[in-house]
This record gives sequence, C-alpha cells and structure tokens, in this order.
Amino acid sequence: MTDSFFNLTPDVVLTALEADGLEPTGHIMTLNSYENRVYDLKLADDTHVVSKFYRPGRWSREQIREEHEFLFEIRDSEIPVCAPRQFPDGDTVHETDGIFYAVWPRTGGRSKNELSDAELGILGRLLARIHNIGAASPARHRIRLNEQTYALDPLAFLTTHHFLPDHLVNRFSDAVNAIAEIYADLSVDVPVHRIHGDCHLGNLLCGTDGWFFLDFDDFLTGPAVQDFWMLLMDRDPEGLRQRQVFLDAYRQFRDFDAGWFRLIEPLRALRFIHYSAWIARRWDDPAFRAAFSYFGTPEYWEGETNDLEKQLDYILHHTEGLVPPALPSEPEPELTNKDFFWDM
Repeated sequence: MTDSFFNLTPDVVLTALEADGLEPTGHIMTLNSYENRVYDLKLADDTHVVSKFYRPGRWSREQIREEHEFLFEIRDSEIPVCAPRQFPDGDTVHETDGIFYAVWPRTGGRSKNELSDAELGILGRLLARIHNIGAASPARHRIRLNEQTYALDPLAFLTTHHFLPDHLVNRFSDAVNAIAEIYADLSVDVPVHRIHGDCHLGNLLCGTDGWFFLDFDDFLTGPAVQDFWMLLMDRDPEGLRQRQVFLDAYRQFRDFDAGWFRLIEPLRALRFIHYSAWIARRWDDPAFRAAFSYFGTPEYWEGETNDLEKQLDYILHHTEGLVPPALPSEPEPELTNKDFFWDM
C-alpha cells in the first residue's frame, strides 16, 4: 500500500477518476503537497478539478469523511471554503489500491504575506463564524490537540526510533516534558472544539469573490487560539496590535477570552515538536528525504534542541506580554499644578 502511494502514477489517477464518471483529457499537473499527492486535472468540458490522494495510514475513511462533513457545514452557512465534490454515489471518499482519494473544485486566487487592518477584520469575522460551527457539534473521529498528541507522543516516537543523537536525548526530552506540563496547566479551563488546525496564510486565498479558506486536512479538536496564532505569528508590538484588530472583529460574532492568548507560545513550542516527529514518521517516503535532506543530522537536532530551550525560556519569562494591550476605556484626566507641587 505504501509503495503504491510513493509510486503513484498519472495513469492510476486518471483511471480512478474515469471510473468515477469524470472525463479527464489527460492534462495533469502535480501540485505542491508533502503530506498527500495532489493533482490538477483538466476535464473534457474545459473545467479543472483537483484530486487529492491521501497518505495511507494517516486518516481513516471515517476521519476523512468527518473533514468533508465539517466543510459542508461551513459551506452551507455561506462561509467561503473549498469543499469536495460528491461522486455519483453521493460519497466524497473513494479508494484505489488501498489509497483514499477525493475530488475538489479548483479555486483561483492568491496568497498574501501581509494583511491590512481591513483584511484582518474580514478574516476575524469569518474565523469566528467557522468556530461557531465548530463548537456546534463534536468531532467523533479526529484527534485532539493537547500535550499528549503534540508533545509526549511525538517525543516517544523520536526516542523509540532513535532519531535523536544520544548526547541530546536528555536535553530535548527535558524541554519537551517541561513544555507539555506548562501547556497542560494553562489549558485546564480553555474550551476546545472543531478548528481548522493549520490556519496559516498559505491556506487562505484571496480571489475575485473575496477570501476563502483551504485545506482542512489537519482539522482537529483544539482551542480557538490555535487558529489565531497560525494566522498572526509575530509577537512584536505590531503583531500584538494586529491580534487586537483581529480579536475585535472576531468578537463581533463569537466570544473570546483574551487570557487564552497565554497559550500561544506553548502552542508554538508544541508545533516545533510535532513538526520534527511529522518528518520522522514519513522518513521512508523518498519525497521527504529529498525535501528535508538536512533532517536527522547532528546539526539539525542541535538547532532544534536550542530553539526548543529558547522557546521554553521565553514562555517562562514573557507570558505577560502575550495578551494584546486593552484599549483605554476613557481618557486620563488632564494634569494640573496640584499634581506637581505637593504644597498647593
């Protein structure tokens, strides 16, 4: 099954879609994706579709369907997302040679590296509406973002399979365990629900019809702030100001406790850990070895360990700066001579 995924050919893709009643012309272009195999195909009516062949062993059929159901819920609420097409049998997930696949409409638009305040407002309101739908019912099959799934489980995989150099195992493990404990403590009373999970600017497109959200492949149950920080990663004064603009817009449709921003830096650290384990789990894929040739070297793990320790230090000493400053509710009183001379 794995070999068939690694060696997926255009013939297999075209044959599968023809069997589903589509009429591809033979024009096929591979799109960028490390996790899955994704192709742009031209059909006989001059339209295009995008086919996604899911990496075997990552998601079950039920987990993929749950992603699609979430997208249909969002789309039916008139929120701009890219939802899959249904096959003639009404399903959205089919299988060929042990590989699940789905077909999507091709969407146009471009990604942006920077957002204006007006765009932050639009996206804040859209994300709040997505989260309203996410909180309306639970995910039955998807994973939950927490210290176990994003820190302790990845650490166990890395150490069990001996990816870490011996001289760094203790340092890396100590940092991971400390971060996991901090996240567990800070997240005790933070509500979780269905979220995008990988809501960075690369998964947003702006086209002639406005903004829309892409690629819910990492959709999971987690805190709303995970989608916040992925869109607004900077923690400098301008980054904090942008968070406040985004938050003000978000609150027009959904409540949000600003104290939840304290999870941002622990979540950033969890992503460091999860990312390394993500590569490690796919190291038998030739595409990963070609794309991440630096992975697994002593220099790589030295850098990852240093970065994780620095992030831990930042979490321990800068928590108070993670919440956007509240706007003053009323102007301060004007000072008079009595404020400067004690004997008046």
